[in-house]
Amino acid sequence: MLKGQLCTVRHLLNTDLNTFIALVNDLPSRGEHFSLQFKSPEAMRKEFVQTGFVTEDSELFVVEDRQHHIVGVITHFKTRTPTSREIGYRLFDRELDGQGYTTEALRLLCSYLFRVHTWHRLEVLAAPANIASVRVAQKCGFRVDGRLREAFFINGRYADVQIMSLLRPEWEQLAAAGP
Repeated sequence: MLKGQLCTVRHLLNTDLNTFIALVNDLPSRGEHFSLQFKSPEAMRKEFVQTGFVTEDSELFVVEDRQHHIVGVITHFKTRTPTSREIGYRLFDRELDGQGYTTEALRLLCSYLFRVHTWHRLEVLAAPANIASVRVAQKCGFRVDGRLREAFFINGRYADVQIMSLLRPEWEQLAAAGP
């Protein structure tokens, strides 16, 4: 469990499963930058029973507010190279935008990944038009590497994706500087 000032980042519990499935599959909360495709509740329950949403290739965490409500999700997963991980995040309630939950969750997860593992590079991929997501990554020290042209298929069309990264030495400088 990773504790911050605003939120806690933790693994999903069995008692969270029904709420989590409803939040993940709430299509209107996804906005224009996330796919409208969703998994069946049965498939999600089966995957949770088998893995708890934690494997060598990926690890899923929920973001919980101080009142113990699940407000978002953050995950890290395997990339093209063995020295890096990609991070994805999503806030479930648009009314919580701009309050710092996602930024704090990303900082907590980056610190955890660099302290516990030997990965050298963390990546975030975001639609360039998803200004909020790009800004979250920038606040956490991620830098733009470039653009992958038409790399995502979202809501019936191909979209460019901006790739951003944070390297271990950059994180070490940020961690040494403090909050």
